[in-house]
Amino acid sequence: MNLLELHNVVKHLKTRSASAQGFSLRVADFSLDGASELVIVGASGSGKTTLLNLIAGIITPDEGAIHLSGTDITKLPEAKRDRFRATHIGYIHQTFNLLQGLTALENVLAAAMFASEKESTGQAKERALMLLTRLGLEKKLHQRPRELSVGEQQRVAVARALVNAPALILADEPTASVDARNAREVIDTMRSLAQSDGTSILTITHDAAVQAMFSRSIAIGDILQTA
Repeated sequence: MNLLELHNVVKHLKTRSASAQGFSLRVADFSLDGASELVIVGASGSGKTTLLNLIAGIITPDEGAIHLSGTDITKLPEAKRDRFRATHIGYIHQTFNLLQGLTALENVLAAAMFASEKESTGQAKERALMLLTRLGLEKKLHQRPRELSVGEQQRVAVARALVNAPALILADEPTASVDARNAREVIDTMRSLAQSDGTSILTITHDAAVQAMFSRSIAIGDILQTA
C-alpha cells in the first residue's frame, strides 16, 4: 500500500533576479510504499529540496494533490498541516535547525511536545533517551548545540526526527556536514531505528557515497520536470 502519493503536482517558483522569468516544477505521479527506503539523486539546484518541502507541507503546490497516510495535505489549513507534519513526518534538514538555547535532550523533547497528543510526556522522554543513547549521545544529553560537534548535532537531529515514530522520514542531504565515517554510522543507525518502527525513509542527495548506502535510488529527473 502506498504511504505517499503525488498526483499532477505543479509549483510555480520565482527567480531571485527581477529580470528573469520564473519556472515551474512538475510531478505527474510519484508514490512511496510504507516501510520502504528511497534515495533521490540530483545536482544542487535541481529541485530536490523543493520536492521535500512540498511533501512535508512546508510549502503548498499551486496545482495537484499530495496524499500521506491517506490524507491530502494540500487541503489542510496551515495550522493543521503543521500538526500533521509533526505527528507523521520527521524532517532532517541539511543544517539541522536545532534550537540553540535548548540541550540535546530538550531539542528532541520539543519535537515530541509539539505532537503531544501522540504520546504522554513520560513516554516521550523515555523514547528520546532511548534514541539519543542508540545514537551514542548518552553523555551529551544536557549539552547545547554549540557545545556539540557537527556530527553530534547531526545525531540530535536524527533523534528529533524519529522521536514521534513518524510514518515518513525526509532527509535533506543528511551527511553534507560530516565525514564519511560519521555519515555511515548515523545512516546505519537511522535505518535500523526506522525499520524497527516501520518508518519509510526518503533521502535526497548529490553524493554517490550516500546513494550506495541504500538499496534503491532514482534520479530527480525521473520524478521532477522543470519548465
